[in-house]
Amino acid sequence: MTKVRGTLQVVATPIGNRADLSPRAQEALRNADIIAAEDTRRTLPLLQSLGISRPLVSLYEHNETQRVPQLLERLGAGETVVLVSDAGTPLLSDPGFELVRAAAHAGHSVLAIPGPSAVTAALAIAALPAQRFCFEGFLPARAAERRAALGTLAHEPRTLVFFEAPHRLLATLTDMAAEFGAGREVVVARELTKLHESVYRGTLAQLLERAGADENFTRGEITLVVAGAPAATPEDADPATLRRTVDLLLKELPPGRAAALAARLTGATRAAAYALATRGAPGPEAADP
Repeated sequence: MTKVRGTLQVVATPIGNRADLSPRAQEALRNADIIAAEDTRRTLPLLQSLGISRPLVSLYEHNETQRVPQLLERLGAGETVVLVSDAGTPLLSDPGFELVRAAAHAGHSVLAIPGPSAVTAALAIAALPAQRFCFEGFLPARAAERRAALGTLAHEPRTLVFFEAPHRLLATLTDMAAEFGAGREVVVARELTKLHESVYRGTLAQLLERAGADENFTRGEITLVVAGAPAATPEDADPATLRRTVDLLLKELPPGRAAALAARLTGATRAAAYALATRGAPGPEAADP
């Protein structure tokens, strides 16, 4: 007997302007057997504006694990389940991963109905390189954890995209200036596609100064786009840092591999790193460039 397979449709909804909802997304919402929404109170007005009345069930961070078996049962009966978040594309800093993974592993059809996303919208207008980027979602709320997270990204060459709560924006920009350098380019995109959409561009230092003069700076939904770290040049490498890095790596790796990794981490030339790695340590491993 052939097992019945259902369909899970992952539907992107507007991040602000309801006119951005695609005809295909409207059709999916209209034909769903059930809609799993991050917050039914946010999704219901959207459905009502379209004249759509379908069964709604909540699926958010704290109930997803419990909700997934119920939705899998409906998929197993051959039904169509639509997954939406409050705004934008589900799973991007929104719930839904457990459901999508479980549905895929169970052999059900999982379809993407693409559309609005604050990530791609911000990248499109940031005027910063978008060929390669790194989406980091929301940074930790606690200051020490946030600084630590930013510290790990200080040398990331790809453009960085973050979401941030308006009441933490100034603290985050301050921490970014400390970890990335005040001269790093940044774009603060707020209320994208909405009536009061605003885009602020400049260095971290400039936007921190701007924030004090603009009362709207820390209002609304905010997406941050930060330029990646500039490529290091051999002249940028600090000799003391290179020496310490090589010494630490030599405890675990042969000289050739230690030198290659030290060069990548510090921006030094591999020749300089290799010279340090092999100083006074001839032997079989020293010949491993």
